[in-house]
Amino acid sequence: MKISDSIKYIGVTDTKIDLFEGQYAASNGITYNSYAIIDEQIAIMDTVDVHFTQEWKQNLEAALEGRTPDYLIVQHMEPDHSANIQFFMETWPEAKLVASAKAFSMIRNFFGTDYGDRGMIVGEGDSLCLGKHELTFITAPMVHWPEVIVTYDSHDKVLFSADGFGCFGAPESIEEWIAPGRRYYMAIVSKYGAQVQALLKKLADLDIQKICSLHGSVLDKSVSICLKLYQTWSSYQPESDGVVIAYASAYGNTKKAALLLEEYLKKEGCREIVLYDLARCDLSEAVTDAFRLSRLVLASPTYNGDVFPFMRTFIEHLTERNYQNRKVALVENGSWAPTAAKVMQGMLEKCKTLTFTDTTARILSAVKDEDMKQLEQLAKELCRD
Repeated sequence: MKISDSIKYIGVTDTKIDLFEGQYAASNGITYNSYAIIDEQIAIMDTVDVHFTQEWKQNLEAALEGRTPDYLIVQHMEPDHSANIQFFMETWPEAKLVASAKAFSMIRNFFGTDYGDRGMIVGEGDSLCLGKHELTFITAPMVHWPEVIVTYDSHDKVLFSADGFGCFGAPESIEEWIAPGRRYYMAIVSKYGAQVQALLKKLADLDIQKICSLHGSVLDKSVSICLKLYQTWSSYQPESDGVVIAYASAYGNTKKAALLLEEYLKKEGCREIVLYDLARCDLSEAVTDAFRLSRLVLASPTYNGDVFPFMRTFIEHLTERNYQNRKVALVENGSWAPTAAKVMQGMLEKCKTLTFTDTTARILSAVKDEDMKQLEQLAKELCRD
């Protein structure tokens, strides 16, 4: 990745990873990004995952060209970025460690030391001059850990954004970045919309020409698009008008209802409809689309007086991430005591500004003619402004 003549990319790519953070499919791999700012003094921005120590060392030494680094700046303490702090500090014993006060307490927890007088605590608005490069530190608590700082380089107008603006894989264009960037945001950051909004306000007056995240690609010509998307995502507003139908089905009857509803929505002129079988889909994709689109249908059989387990998990993922500002419709199925709709609505009570349709479709075992009328009415209500 090309950043500038004096900022070198020294990160690595993990192509063997199957689950990022132990839960999110990473079929296109993940990058652990690190950068070297070469000036009168040299600052290294973050480290990489423990499995890539030697590759990172080689990249770092190539960037140094025989020189010695002066600083290691730690913006975020998750182990995929901080695992090599001890290795760095032992390899370059004259270097100083730069991080927030809270990060230093985590460094002690991870490594048994905070490196004493080699540590340099920075907070909001503090700066570090390397020569031509003047670095300003901006606190970003809970984006998405409490110790996070981001760093602005006024010389090359680069924002080193920690985990913010990251994505899965390493796409080469903004068009390719949006989908994995959105999925990454919804999986990792979306719970903390208020904190992202606070950071965006701090960044508003900066001339940012490039964003260097800890995951994914360097963002340059697309900076304004990315900032706008983060504004939308962190304010929990839908990007597009459309319907997600998320269903769970034990014997196919609830699935049939979901497919019929899809047909009725098409007849009503709904432009985008996305179906997810919650037992078989990538759950993070379903969650991402639920945030991307303006309306959501939850369809579940009653199961042990509750909802189907996959539906319960899906709703928990939504509520954990502060799902809000959407229209929601419910479809329940049951053979003797349907309760799924009541349970689903109860689970969503903690969500803000959700609007529920007047109609709740109730299927008793199998879809019948009268049920089709309910689904048709539900489609009309979903498509009503």
